[in-house]
Amino acid sequence: MTATPGTQQASRSPADSTDARPAAAASTPQPAHGTIRVANLRDGQLSESEGLGAVADCRTPGTAAWIDAVDLDADGVEAIGRALGLHPLIAEDILEGNQRAKIELTDQLIHIVLFSLDVHHPHPCEIDIVLGPTFLLTVHEADWEPRDNPHLRDGLGPVLSRGPDHLLWALVDQIVDGYFPFIDRLADEIEDLEDRVVGSPTPATLEALFSLKRRLLEIRRAATPTREVFNQLTNRDLPLIDEGEVIYFRDVYDHLIRLTDELDSYRELVSGILEVYLSTINNNLSLIMKRLTGVTVILAGIGAIAGIFGMSEAGNAFLAGEATGFWLITAITVGLAVGAVAVLRRIGWI
Repeated sequence: MTATPGTQQASRSPADSTDARPAAAASTPQPAHGTIRVANLRDGQLSESEGLGAVADCRTPGTAAWIDAVDLDADGVEAIGRALGLHPLIAEDILEGNQRAKIELTDQLIHIVLFSLDVHHPHPCEIDIVLGPTFLLTVHEADWEPRDNPHLRDGLGPVLSRGPDHLLWALVDQIVDGYFPFIDRLADEIEDLEDRVVGSPTPATLEALFSLKRRLLEIRRAATPTREVFNQLTNRDLPLIDEGEVIYFRDVYDHLIRLTDELDSYRELVSGILEVYLSTINNNLSLIMKRLTGVTVILAGIGAIAGIFGMSEAGNAFLAGEATGFWLITAITVGLAVGAVAVLRRIGWI
């Protein structure tokens, strides 16, 4: 299907009435306020277009639409909010960002905030999702690509035909499944750090350990509140979630339970590795101090004998031509030093 319906609506979209732009400007593939892709399923026919022009049609009864907005600015959020009739608080939360994972029911619309994690983009990407009776709105940065979803491999039509709530499940399932490769990579790094801490506890190892702790904290901030989001999705009576779809969200909730349990285990492992690192450093410091003490005992004994006999007797002995006593004292000093070395090596001090 072509994007003709979206183009026809472009001339009377809210953004055009506010900005007084030509009708053709609103239908450009990439408006100044971000990229907006609209997929609308009506009477079994799927049409896809870009721009604000097709957004207003997504509220028409009997349709199932997906509005995917990328890198929106304030004008774009405001325009979509007017076109979809979003509550001002929802638009404010979308624009503000830096939210924690949450779910809110406002004006019979479900607003969900989740975070996407990827091994190639370790920093969390915030995703705002708004579920309405006839549409699903997703607002996010370009780091997350929802159309790479495995549930959409057969096309968007089969998923949208089951309603926007089923599309919501497909997207959130993709987000949660994306946590596990990230976690598996952290598990490999934890095993590597365990070997490095025992074998060579260097400052670089400590830096890698703290970096790992920061990443664990990031994914914990993203995943732990998400568990509560799905707890509410599966246990609250939400009018926009069909009863038959609850079982799908419950499956995602089970994945999150396993994920948070693994996170708790990894956090304990990292804390244990840090304790092992500190213990290893203390043990190495104790070993160094023992060796320095052993060397000090040997040198102090030699120095004491040399100080007593060297300053007072050695010169007189050489002047009188009788150096036998000097060499005897020297031999005894060397013998005592060698004996001390043998004893200290036997007890592991040097």
